[in-house]
Amino acid sequence: MKILIIGGTNFIGPPVVSQLVKMGHEIIVFHRGKTTAKLPSNVHEILGDRSQLPNMKNELQQLSLDVVLDMVAYTEQDAQTLVNTFEGIAQRAVVISSMDVYRAYGVILGRESDVLPVPLTEDSPLRSSFYPFREMPNRPLNAPIDYEKILVERVIMGNSNLPGTIVRLPMVYGANDPLHRLFPYLQRMDENRPAIVVPEKIARWRGSYGYVENVAYAIALAVTKETAASRIYHVADAEVLSEAERIAKVKEVAGWQGRVVVVPQEDLPADWQLPLNPEQDWFVDTTRIRQELGYSEIAPLDEALRRTIDWQRSHPPEQAQQFAAPWLLDYATEDQILGVADFIYENNFA
Repeated sequence: MKILIIGGTNFIGPPVVSQLVKMGHEIIVFHRGKTTAKLPSNVHEILGDRSQLPNMKNELQQLSLDVVLDMVAYTEQDAQTLVNTFEGIAQRAVVISSMDVYRAYGVILGRESDVLPVPLTEDSPLRSSFYPFREMPNRPLNAPIDYEKILVERVIMGNSNLPGTIVRLPMVYGANDPLHRLFPYLQRMDENRPAIVVPEKIARWRGSYGYVENVAYAIALAVTKETAASRIYHVADAEVLSEAERIAKVKEVAGWQGRVVVVPQEDLPADWQLPLNPEQDWFVDTTRIRQELGYSEIAPLDEALRRTIDWQRSHPPEQAQQFAAPWLLDYATEDQILGVADFIYENNFA
């Protein structure tokens, strides 16, 4: 197959490119040139902004594309530009979406009511409120103010002349993770903290994560399997862990000897209250992609965590992160809480 990838140079993109090249496909990466990525030598690159795509139709027509994979369609206009450009040029469009389309995510944000059952399927209800990041002072990964994957999906799946495939991603971790998802816990482990305090509601919360190499493999299958046309797929780790279980798994792989202390919410300081609703779990069923496309993890969980930990230890954030959780790396308050917790334990159970 000849495949054009829009984006493809950040975090998830290079592993996707590598997977597709390994499968024997011809890859062209269209990107802005703002990010340097180590891509296989036989990958062709075209520099440009996606806004220029409609003016490049003649050039793109000459490529005789089979599939266009859009890694960075964030807005309704992005999706419309994709369809307008590649209709009649490519046989199919594969677009990367997110689990944030679900109403459950709106419940977590406090914008939707009623906790929903999990696991979420590809047919679970979507958010009724649009533009989830619009009111956030710090939008994730500098997402545009009109970011909305629901509208992206509607455009892609609503055009019969360019069959579409949607892949909804979980929280992705691994080498080059721009959010450094393991850092707050790993940092405390590597600094030999005696314990990590976790609010009770967070400790039992369950969300879907995905290791970047596994996610890339799933995307490659969605791109290359013709049966994926007009389908929506989830990809996520097979094991669904509570946050406390996830920290314990990181502890095991990292070789930390400390303990995880779960503290009831009422025993925590006011500024440790998370402005989200942890009563809503956020994990998905991945049966469809496993049965229809034959997907399974190429890296098991322990190996995925080991690789991520190795990378994170050699690539700490260059500057202090603005983590969503107020307790992360707040050692002074954590020490006070641990002192109280130990006092209660010694006087009641010792």
